[in-house]
Amino acid sequence: MMIKKARHRRLLLIAAGLLALGAIAALVMNAFRSNLVFFYTPSQVAAQEAPQGRSFRIGGLVQPGSVRREGVQVQFVISDGSEHVPVSFSGALPDLFKEGKGVVAQGQLQGRQFLAREVLAKHDENYMPPEAADALQRSQQARERAAQTLKGSTP
Repeated sequence: MMIKKARHRRLLLIAAGLLALGAIAALVMNAFRSNLVFFYTPSQVAAQEAPQGRSFRIGGLVQPGSVRREGVQVQFVISDGSEHVPVSFSGALPDLFKEGKGVVAQGQLQGRQFLAREVLAKHDENYMPPEAADALQRSQQARERAAQTLKGSTP
């Protein structure tokens, strides 16, 4: 099929270009969506807001006394002050990984257990992800409000 008018040819090229741009944008967005990793707190995981079967990050404090090592297999509990999530990890932990310190783990939830593929820590000993710090602060405020309510209701 031969297009005789230059105007029709130009419109066809513009339409083909827009179609190609749309296809490229769809592919890029699909790749972006599949590689996007969200952050959740232990409270959000306990409230079942975290996805089952998809990778995400969880952050909080390593609960003191919860770290158990068996060879390269490590089990510990991440807490945000109000909820706790057991974590299982196989591999070498960062040097700054310690009980009572902040940590971020990336992996998937399997039932109530978080299977971490990676455990992250910053080079700062006092590292706390902003989301985890906010969750800890909200949890502390909720505990303080509950204590104030209990004090006010006792005779």
